[in-house]
Amino acid sequence: MSAYITKRLIYMVAILLAASLLIFCLYALTPGDFISGNIKLTPERKAELREIYGLNKPLLERYFIWMKNAFHGDFGYSLAQQKPVLGLFNDYIWNSFLLAAVSTFLTWFIAVIVGVISAYKQYSWFDTLVLVLIFAAMSLPSFFIGLFLIKILAVDLKWLPPGGMITTGSNATGLAYVKEVIHHMTLPVIVMTILGVGSLTRYFRTNMIDVIKQDYIRTARAKGLKESKVLYRHALRNALLPAITLVGFELPALFGGSLIIEKIFNWPGIGQLYMSSFSVRDYPLLMGFTMLIAILTVIGTLLSDLLYHIADPRVRL
Repeated sequence: MSAYITKRLIYMVAILLAASLLIFCLYALTPGDFISGNIKLTPERKAELREIYGLNKPLLERYFIWMKNAFHGDFGYSLAQQKPVLGLFNDYIWNSFLLAAVSTFLTWFIAVIVGVISAYKQYSWFDTLVLVLIFAAMSLPSFFIGLFLIKILAVDLKWLPPGGMITTGSNATGLAYVKEVIHHMTLPVIVMTILGVGSLTRYFRTNMIDVIKQDYIRTARAKGLKESKVLYRHALRNALLPAITLVGFELPALFGGSLIIEKIFNWPGIGQLYMSSFSVRDYPLLMGFTMLIAILTVIGTLLSDLLYHIADPRVRL
């Protein structure tokens, strides 16, 4: 185990170094930046800012300076927000994590239950209805579902607020603040759950159908075990094993934010900050965020491999 982890850590460092070079070159070689695109600055001021932030230096020299600072926990300074990049991440990323964590839990909870029942009742009316709803959820774009639910639940019925994290001008604290945030996050969580539950339910349904047909399931039934025990203790446990590989992709998704959903519901998350940075070409923030997602993806992949080995010792690392 220790030898495998050591080898994977070496691979991770190599992958992240290659990714950092690619990310830096991608943004550094893109025409224009925040300084050149700011029409309020005079040519003299633009030249001064380029000198201050080292943007007039050669590409490789700028890359090594950026990497040196990154190793010390400094991913640069956002010119548009006038704050350190990591400070902005700390301000916005936890709002995105709150939405993603709740919606991910609900998505997996619903997908496992519906997928198991749908597989057990294959070709029944319930299975047919589930398949229709799955393909409907996978076919509709996120902005359509979001705007449609805003129209129905927020505008017409006035059950939920149309956007934001708290009510404008609110000074709520303590439990009142928590209730207000939950009230505002309900609608985006519903949309994110609808978007994610379709493909995941289909995935669990397919795995359960394959497992139910195995010989050891027939043997368990022949021994007289209860059907619920056969399904949830024997079949589901093995059907969940392939899903462990998906855990690695959940980690960057938890902190990466949902770009479209946060924009639609005006949720102050990292996704909306990332989108707004594109319009002003705030490359230090864009590079830092993309590098953070790369780090989380590599770590998530390692965790999924280790969890798969722990869940199924037959799999060799």
